[in-house]
Amino acid sequence: MKASLPQAPSPNQDGDPAARVAEITELLGHLTTCWDEERRLLARRLHDSLGSSMTALTMHLGLLSSHLKEQPQRDRAAQMRQLLNNIIETNRKMQLALWNDKLEFLGPKAAIAELVAEWGQEHGIKARASLPDEEPEYSRAQGVALLRVAEEGLRNVAAHAQASEVQVILDDDGDQAMLTVRDNGVGTGADAGSSLSCHGLRLLRERARLLGGSITIGPGPEGGTALTLILPKQ
Repeated sequence: MKASLPQAPSPNQDGDPAARVAEITELLGHLTTCWDEERRLLARRLHDSLGSSMTALTMHLGLLSSHLKEQPQRDRAAQMRQLLNNIIETNRKMQLALWNDKLEFLGPKAAIAELVAEWGQEHGIKARASLPDEEPEYSRAQGVALLRVAEEGLRNVAAHAQASEVQVILDDDGDQAMLTVRDNGVGTGADAGSSLSCHGLRLLRERARLLGGSITIGPGPEGGTALTLILPKQ
């Protein structure tokens, strides 16, 4: 009995570059979705378990402190309470870095507004968000893409732009959404093309491409740098 020989791959599998690109794009989209879901679940666990436990511990410590009479004991309790507050704040920042709950419950508009405000306070840079009056409707994937581009844009401003002002603009005409992060910093110069080769922006570019959109980076209208994401709504 003759053993069957392995069949050669069909042109649509390994021989067709377009099919291969489509396969890799689909795989990247699946991995991105899984990554987002894992981050969301981890942030929820941090909130439900560690966050709740720390909040309850703070309440118990406050109750215990009210019965302390000696000043050294009261001082030690105050130090413990401050330490717990620091842990709670660190936990909150970790949750926010993993997944912004406002994205899921209130939408990208609220999530971006909070992101810009907190980023400006943290870095001492004048940061302003220009957002639609109404909350546009987006799928979860579209909302995540908008927020991730805003995060990456602000991260790049803090790291490279040497800017004193930054603006995050979300426009939506019903057919497409356009998010722009622009600053008044030193600009990209001749490196505008290579900027999209950075890993963070490359992942965002592939995320946008999977949703039928695009990402560009270049000089802003009044100098500095502008990072723009365009996403079709349909």
